[in-house]
Amino acid sequence: MDTARVLVEALPYIRLFYGKVVVVKYGGHAMVDPALKEAFAQDIVLMKYVGIRPVIVHGGGPQISEVMKRMGLKPVFVEGQRVTDPETMSVVEMVLVGTVNKSIVSLINRHGGRAVGLSGRDGDLIEAEKMRVYRYTGEDRPPEIIDIGRVGKVKRVNPEVLFTLMERDFIPVIAPVGVGPDGEAYNINADLVAGAVAGSLSAEKVIYLTDVEGVLDRQGRLLSSLTLNQVDDLLEEEVARGGMIPKLKSAKKALSAGVKKAHIIDGRVPHALLLELFTDHGVGTEIVSDEGETVQAP
Repeated sequence: MDTARVLVEALPYIRLFYGKVVVVKYGGHAMVDPALKEAFAQDIVLMKYVGIRPVIVHGGGPQISEVMKRMGLKPVFVEGQRVTDPETMSVVEMVLVGTVNKSIVSLINRHGGRAVGLSGRDGDLIEAEKMRVYRYTGEDRPPEIIDIGRVGKVKRVNPEVLFTLMERDFIPVIAPVGVGPDGEAYNINADLVAGAVAGSLSAEKVIYLTDVEGVLDRQGRLLSSLTLNQVDDLLEEEVARGGMIPKLKSAKKALSAGVKKAHIIDGRVPHALLLELFTDHGVGTEIVSDEGETVQAP
């Protein structure tokens, strides 16, 4: 009976999300722990088989740093961004596109999916422009502009190749490398890419896997639901810190582009995607537009 209740609870959500696009940002511990990697692949394949159209954007920062150290290169970060000179960019592209992306594709396919790996350079999927980093040194001083190399931000997403793959029942897996105006590669934060991709696809949801419960308040308590105005407050009051900042900014951009909901969930929980999508309570934090209300399954 417990199994039957789980299936009955999932049914209205399966019906609600059938045929809808869900973008998943895959990163953190879920990309490292073998059991969690297997659970993630199973979740994606199950989503596909019940009629959801998943699109994956993955990170790979720790893997990049590990390879750099093995090559005798020292990872350098400024204001949380990896300094990416041409040599570092070659390593970034080699690791993200050549290693991490292909391993995710292989894992999903081994569990019965039909995944295809892409980078943002394929079909000019992700057009990038150079990101400028500003360091503020005092109230009466102009900000210092720091050149961190080939670190980019998303200028435009051209989703035609994604629609083509999804129409043929493939699961796109995207490495967050963009293409500049002269064809040069740019390293882009995977959270920001996920939000931009979700917006370009008019996705039903964008889901970010992270290594904490979700968004926390100043006392460290989980916030189960947020509006965009509340997200602005968390950013302005510096309650959100570190890796949560690009996730919240990405979620805000996605919802502003028409995505119905964003979710920031704990990827350390086995099958966190299924729990978020197909149960009444879900896990982590959901973010909705200020005028929108939480969508309940029928």
